[in-house]
Order: sequence, then structure tokens, then C-alpha cells
Amino acid sequence: MAEKTKNPRIQELQEKKDLSRQGGGSEKIKKQHQIGRLTARERIDLLLDKGSYREIDAFVEHRTTDFGIDKTKIPGDSVVTGWGTINNRLVYVFSQDFTVFGGSLGEVHAEKVVKVMDMALKNGAPIIGINDSGGARIQEGVVSLGGYADIFLRNTLCSGVIPQISVIMGPCAGGAVYSPALTDFIFMVRGSSFMFITGPEVVKTVTHEEVTFEELGGADVHAEKSGVCHIVSDTEANTLFLVRKLLSYLPQNNMEDPPYALTDDSPLRREPALDTIVPDDPSRPYDIKDVIGLLVDGGEFFEIQEAYARNIVVGFARLGGHSVGIIANQPAYLAGVLDIDCSEKAGRFVRFCDAFNIPLLTFVDVPGFLPGLDQEHGGIIRSGAKLLFAYSEATVPKITLITRKAYGGAYDVMSSKHLRGDINLAWPSAEIAVMGPEGAVNIIFRKELAKAKDPDKKRAELVEEYRKKFANPYVAASRGYIDDVIEPSTTRARLINALEMLSHKRDSNPAKKHGNIPL
Repeated sequence: MAEKTKNPRIQELQEKKDLSRQGGGSEKIKKQHQIGRLTARERIDLLLDKGSYREIDAFVEHRTTDFGIDKTKIPGDSVVTGWGTINNRLVYVFSQDFTVFGGSLGEVHAEKVVKVMDMALKNGAPIIGINDSGGARIQEGVVSLGGYADIFLRNTLCSGVIPQISVIMGPCAGGAVYSPALTDFIFMVRGSSFMFITGPEVVKTVTHEEVTFEELGGADVHAEKSGVCHIVSDTEANTLFLVRKLLSYLPQNNMEDPPYALTDDSPLRREPALDTIVPDDPSRPYDIKDVIGLLVDGGEFFEIQEAYARNIVVGFARLGGHSVGIIANQPAYLAGVLDIDCSEKAGRFVRFCDAFNIPLLTFVDVPGFLPGLDQEHGGIIRSGAKLLFAYSEATVPKITLITRKAYGGAYDVMSSKHLRGDINLAWPSAEIAVMGPEGAVNIIFRKELAKAKDPDKKRAELVEEYRKKFANPYVAASRGYIDDVIEPSTTRARLINALEMLSHKRDSNPAKKHGNIPL
């Protein structure tokens, strides 16, 4: 509360600001705290650098007269908007206030959000939306629906221009879910965040299914099954901390490079453990995150969608202080095979990094695309094409390292030289071929095997022969598809050198309105 003054006009101003800060009042704030949730302003205070927040539109009131709602007017209405800094970098923010009309979106609520989004777009800074709302304000009818559409349009116009982050810290239902869905990253809090198009009651009425809020649209559901949520955490405070951390890897807008961070981790550091990290047996798994951890600055890797489509790993890290986006097949889960979900997960991440000038580092250990009726009928062709499209279209520096398998069409898709890969490296353990030795032998030598006295022995001999001839990186290297075969222990230095060499890369796509990605 501001220090009191004898000047009546200033005193009036202070009283109005105090009233606005109280939101729906002490009782509703108490209820919010009782269910483990912070208020709209408390969340902003945790998110932004201390003392940096500047609020706007604190005196705005709704204009509705229907259903007696005109008898309740609260300055600022049901959303708090303004700007501040995160690690001394400008960001814009809106935070829905559940203590005022349940955070419902009406005409002026939408106008406040649209205003701050327009400011973020014009000034080239990230926009962060904290969602905690009961949905559209029914008393305002179609006006509230129009307000949602006005926000959706801004989300679309901002896409690829400024980073957009949505933080779900309460209910987010119906049409309201499409604004977060249009943004770049969605954060949720376990046990208190919910997203769904239709609630449990509607589901029960229409489909007769009994389902809880958590089962229908909780944080874990969207983090593990739908892939809607990118980051999930146990508390609101930690969730907001993770938002701050994510932004440390991102530029302010699409015209800037990502921020450089000084590091005392030597760019020439060797990692002897990498020389033996890939098992001799090509069927044995290993964890690609162990490889990433040994290579990046300080072993810090900020993973995105960790629990979803775990056969591919995506996230942010630094190499020699440079921010990079990492995409890696995960041999420890489904052998790192590409399927519908992981193709879309990786494709969207590649497009985000390309939009915001973040170099792409791809680790390849992929046996191919997942076969099966469900995958084919579910559209694996279209989904795989999305990842292929994303890599092909990307003009940022693209560095690829093949650690082991790179078979079939999956070799092409995973940032190969043929898709404008800038630097394509391989370890001696790399196997680059149309398919695995066993499958190839069964096809190529089908007639010979049928005539053999001991088919199993003959197959084993042919497999070993094929493996020696094709399951290595040297055939591809002889064609120039692989720029160099390197000792694993030297990988960090080679990657950092490649990043710095590519720091002034210029590439472009043919002039067009936009491509037609196979959505």
C-alpha cells in the first residue's frame, strides 16, 4: 500500500489503486490460497524481476448491464496486464484473476489482453499469459466469444515473431484452450491445472463416460498422452521458475540471435566416456541423454515434452555459450524408432528453433519408421512428412551427428546432408544403410537362403558380410554425405567449432507466401 498523502487527489488515486490490487476481495483471495493457488498479482511478482513490473489498465471496468452484473464492478476487471523484466530482459504479461468473476473473459478483459499483446508484437518482446479462468463470461454472450477470437488472431500474428508462453494455473476450458494451443510452449501445474474442450459433465451427458477433471485434462494427461503440455511441475513457484529458465535460451524476437552465456566449461574438453558409450551389440540400448549431458555446457539440458513420445528427445542447451536446440533419437525407448507422435513433436520443435534463429543439433540413432496397422491408418506418412518438411525448410545452422543406426527413409529425414545439413558428422559406430543387415540379407539373398543346406549358418555369414560392407559410416563419407568421421571423445570441440564456423550462415527459401506443410 502506498504511503498516504494529504493531497486529496493523490489520496483518491492511491485508494483506487489499492482497490484494484484487492481483486475480488480478501475472502476470495483466501479461498484461492486455500486450494493451493496464488493470486494473479502474486504470480506476476514471482515471475518477473523484483520491482520491475509496471501495470496498465488497472482502472478498466466492464460495461455490461444485463443480468444485474452492473451492480458489481471491480477496477481492472478479471485480468492483470503489464510488463516487466526477466533477467533484465523485457517481457509482457497478462494474468487472469480468478477472484474476479472467476477470471471469466468478457469484452474489457479481452481488450486488455489484446492491448498488451499488440504492445509485445510492436516492441519485439515475449508475451507470457497466465491462465486461470472459468471461461467465457456468459452474461456478455457473443461479445465474450468475439473477445476470444480477437486474442486468437493476435496469437497467430505473433507466431514466429515473438516467443509466446502460456502458463496454465487453474481451469482452462472450452474455446479458451485455443489461445494456449496457438502459443509456443504450455506449462502446467500438477494437481491444479486443467485443460479440456468439454468438461466432465458434458462428457458424461454425451458419451456416458464417468471421468474426473484430472483424468480428462490434468497436467500429467497432457504431458504424457496428448502432448499438449510441454513442461509440467509440482508447484506454481517452480513452474514460474522454469518459465524464467526457458526464456534464458530464447531471443526476444525473430530478428535477434539467442542470448550468449559465458561459461567456464572448456570448449576443448574431451570426454573419453563417449568412446565406449555405444554398445558393441547393435541391438543393445543406451540413453542418448547421457551423451547429451556429457557434451553440453555444465551438463545442463532443458528438456521439452519429456514424458511425451519418449522415442525422441528435444530441448535446449548451450555449447560454448551458444544456445542450441537439440533433437535426438532415443535408443532407450522403442529403439529410437520414428512414429506419429515423435515425428510431430520433433517437427514442431524444429520449426520453433528455425523461426527464432536457434541452431539445430541432431543426434541420430534411428532404425526407421514404426511399422504397423495403427501407424499406417493413423497417418504416419503425413506425420513423418511434417518432420521432413520442417528440417528441409529450416535455414538456421544445422549440425548432425550419427552415433549409430541411420536406416532407410529415417536417415533422410533426420537432418541429412540432402536436406541442407551444414555439417554432418558420424562416429565410427555409425551404420548408414537402406535397412538393417538382417532385413537386407533376407531380401537380397532370399533365393540363396532357400537353397542353403544350413539356412541359419548361411544367413549369419551373409549378415556379417553385409555389416562389414555397409553398416559403417565410410560409404556415406566417400560420397560426401558425411563430412567427417570423428572420435567420440572429441565431439564437444567439433560441435562448438562447427557452431562458431556457421555463426554467420545465410540461407533462404524461394519467395512465397508460405509453404503447405502436411498438417
